[in-house]
Amino acid sequence: MRFNRMLLSTTLVVVALVIQVSVLARLQLPGAVPDLLLLVVLGLALVYGHMAGAFIGFGAGLLADLAPPADHAAGRYALVLCVIGYLAGLVRPDNGQLKSATGPMVVVVAAAIGSTLLYAGVGALVGDTAARHVGLGSLLFTAAVYDLLLAPFTVPLIMALARRAENNPLSESQSGGGPGGSDAASRWLSSGTGLRIGKQRSGMRVKAARSRAARAVRIKGVKRL
Repeated sequence: MRFNRMLLSTTLVVVALVIQVSVLARLQLPGAVPDLLLLVVLGLALVYGHMAGAFIGFGAGLLADLAPPADHAAGRYALVLCVIGYLAGLVRPDNGQLKSATGPMVVVVAAAIGSTLLYAGVGALVGDTAARHVGLGSLLFTAAVYDLLLAPFTVPLIMALARRAENNPLSESQSGGGPGGSDAASRWLSSGTGLRIGKQRSGMRVKAARSRAARAVRIKGVKRL
């Protein structure tokens, strides 16, 4: 990933994790907890694609596994968000631009349900049966509702920031693509070829001819006197 992707992704993931741990986890809502970190991974994956979504999801999940007060095995949520980020990137719209809000909302609901099921399934493999005591059905319903309510305020903003970082004018001019690249190429052609020099030479010739004509007029005036 390019530097602007890494910088933006890291910043958004850290901010989302801080809000997740310090605010959302303390709301004492029934059932699941609104997963802001999941929405950040979804928004970035819908712009950057499946490979970047998998890497971002793994990094975000690993930070969540290590951040207190995590009480589960490290790597569990990293695996979940890695899979979700990869799958969300597969349905990335053309150029990362949304044509309607229906598609992303469906992706959010599917990701909320899928991440809850996958997290519970991995927990069952390692002996964690907390989801059974809380009620898996209640967790699935509340996770989908909470994330769906939070998504309109986060996912479009995250995607807009990702597209803006992706369309950095500096990177376009350096890569030579797009309008910036064509302008740079035209400036290079005009300054590096002989066209500009030819124009300068023709201008100098015109000035020399004018000065000679002015001198001839002055000489004729002196001779007449």
